[in-house]
Amino acid sequence: MSAESSNLSNIEHRAVIKCFVKKGKTPKEIFENMVSVLHESAPSYTMVKKWARLFQQGRESCEDDPRPGRPVTVVTEENVRKIEKFVLTDQRIKLWQITEELQISKERVGEIIHEHMNMRKISARWVPKMLTPFDKQRRLQTSKDFLGLVGDNIDEICDRIVTVDETWVRQYDPESKQESMQWTKKRRKAAEEIQGSKVGIEAYGDNFLG
Repeated sequence: MSAESSNLSNIEHRAVIKCFVKKGKTPKEIFENMVSVLHESAPSYTMVKKWARLFQQGRESCEDDPRPGRPVTVVTEENVRKIEKFVLTDQRIKLWQITEELQISKERVGEIIHEHMNMRKISARWVPKMLTPFDKQRRLQTSKDFLGLVGDNIDEICDRIVTVDETWVRQYDPESKQESMQWTKKRRKAAEEIQGSKVGIEAYGDNFLG
């Protein structure tokens, strides 16, 4: 696919989402299909979920709802996608940092994060062991790059691969409550903070040993 054909408009993105919804695809499947074809031009997972839900509820129009009397807004799919990438990369990022990067008012950045991405900020918490859509997309691309490097020597290379797992262990951190705040989805309940690295390790040990 050429660069020109992969650079679809928001309306065209929604038309593709609508088509997949009518075929019975889930938001996750739709997002993965669009990323595999459009790459960086694909809409964010948040926007895919939003429009998939609307079409599942019976919506037919791919156009934005009219907003008479309101000024031109900066709350666009492009800005939502950019802010989502910032937050997924660094869950402790501050509103003013995003404001400086995108030259958008702090109020609009907050509106996008709270209303469109459905996130809020909480104090330091346990990091869940699951991959976000951004993590999955990054690892998929890394795997493709790796396969491109090994070429026809796949069997020889696989024998030399070492796989690891990741475990987050809480330890004492002298940060203030304000400094340790992170962005998280509103529907999630913040885990109880455990002080001290020794206690954190024992807690993980209990979980693994049953």
